Amino acid sequence: MKKVVAILVFVLAFTINSNAQDKTSKVIALEQTKGEFTQKALTVNAGVYVFEVSNNHAAKEVGLVLVPKGKDASNPENHIKTAYVTKVVTDGKTEKTKATTLAKGEYVYFCPLNPTPQYTLTVL
Repeated sequence: MKKVVAILVFVLAFTINSNAQDKTSKVIALEQTKGEFTQKALTVNAGVYVFEVSNNHAAKEVGLVLVPKGKDASNPENHIKTAYVTKVVTDGKTEKTKATTLAKGEYVYFCPLNPTPQYTLTVL
């Protein structure tokens, strides 16, 4: 019985902590269709964001890559890893990234799985 109570307390604490983290992050919703994001450019204030990426029949699987503008986007070392979706987005689904801190500046975002152009994200 003590094990069950301990497990329930752990799960509840984890859930409360996860929800608390989500409440401090703002959400940027991105939708992909065949060969493109429907959001062609974004402007947001500096802060902590979670990206929600939707796959609207774009491809079997899609994702998200975010890179500071001016850096080589083809080099994974330049990718902002927290902005990767935590699970590949399958057709008809939506997945999230980890919380990502965006500082003032310009970034580019794109999807290499559903090859899209690079779009600009401006952070004020």
